Amino acid sequence: MISTALQDVFGGRSAEAVLLALFHQGHAYGRAVSRDFGVSLDGVQRQLDRFERSGALVCQRQGRTLIYSWNPKSRLAARLRDLVGVVYGGLDPEVKEQLFAERRQPRAKDKPVIRG
Repeated sequence: MISTALQDVFGGRSAEAVLLALFHQGHAYGRAVSRDFGVSLDGVQRQLDRFERSGALVCQRQGRTLIYSWNPKSRLAARLRDLVGVVYGGLDPEVKEQLFAERRQPRAKDKPVIRG
């Protein structure tokens, strides 16, 4: 796991992981963030809960899984997403590929897999 300014600003790897995952995918759930970034599930869930309480995130239940996404009604969420975007934009493409190697969205039928 690389370290970005988000870790310094928000005080930990879990917050950094949650914010980067949300920016990259638009939504996230605790176990996936924990697995992708190699941080504790408990820490990730605490951060997701903290961001939801602040109004930056909203949560929906899909079965037993809680799916978090940016709160479209929150000005805080918009500014936070902009801040994360600055950090995300500064990451090397190799780092992004390493962090987000597992595909979360289904691939279109008959679309070729391109490996670089």
